[in-house]
Amino acid sequence: MAKIYYDADADPQLMRAKKVAVVGFGSQGHAHALNLRDSGIDVRVSERPGSKSWQKAEAQGLIVSTTGEAANWADTIMLLVPDTMQPKVYSEDIAPNLEAGKTLMFAHGFNIRFNTIVPPADIDVSMIAPKAPGHRVRELYEEGGGTPALLAVHQDFSGKAKENALSYAFAIGVTRAGVLETTFSEETETDLFGEQAVLCGGVTALVKASFETLVEAGYQPEVAYFECMHELKLIVDLMYRGGMNYMRYSVSDTAEHGDYTGGPKIITEETRYVMSQMLKDIQDGSYAREWIEENRKGRPWFNAQRQREQEHPIEKVGAELREMMPFIDPVTIRPGD
Repeated sequence: MAKIYYDADADPQLMRAKKVAVVGFGSQGHAHALNLRDSGIDVRVSERPGSKSWQKAEAQGLIVSTTGEAANWADTIMLLVPDTMQPKVYSEDIAPNLEAGKTLMFAHGFNIRFNTIVPPADIDVSMIAPKAPGHRVRELYEEGGGTPALLAVHQDFSGKAKENALSYAFAIGVTRAGVLETTFSEETETDLFGEQAVLCGGVTALVKASFETLVEAGYQPEVAYFECMHELKLIVDLMYRGGMNYMRYSVSDTAEHGDYTGGPKIITEETRYVMSQMLKDIQDGSYAREWIEENRKGRPWFNAQRQREQEHPIEKVGAELREMMPFIDPVTIRPGD
């Protein structure tokens, strides 16, 4: 049975006695920094001088400095720049300032799991990984709630790495919802697999293929969009609240029958085999090596693929329809954004 920690399991005073540097003021970084500050933590943000993120952090009343300065000042360093940027930031700005007894923290285990960052043995290395985008971490904190998170300890030099991580989790509000204990390897491998098989790769491929199937059969693109993409939120919201049982309870019997008959035709034994191969590529480091190499080359395939996907017909149709529904607060990402 998984071990889950809540507010009562954390000691808020531990982090209030620390100086915390949040490296990066992006999606997760802004939420961590603001929640820490509002919890009474002595926090400093590091960003590139002159960047928009530097200006945004200052506009929020936060102290901002270069990464080297922040890492030298802090005794707890949370590294929240993108995975592919972390090794360079770590080696150039953080490693020279890692004195014995400091704590290096992550919100994703990628670089520890694949050894692109190898910290010295005389520091704590831990992880608090909220299971939500940063804006939700911030919004729920302000509302008095929280999002679930994962906790892991890679190195426990001080003997209090878990206790300090839980105190950090309390300060950003995630112990309100529950913090599940895991390992860096488990978090990284399941996170990558979930993104590829379901949350991003699986869902977008299924939505596009179903949309294309209907349009090629002569149905209106607008109707295809509503059936294959717009209504997806309704189904996911039901599952989010009560699992697949609640979703099936809430839809029509015809829809439930289509669930039982259609699902096995889409997810075949061949699909399951491909999923297992995807997982193996993650576990043995093949995926990580390919992604790291793609970044080393300047992301030629990634950038071309991004542009191609942004120009897919479902995006054009969807943008037009969402403009007719201001109540959903539509956002449009155009090619090149």
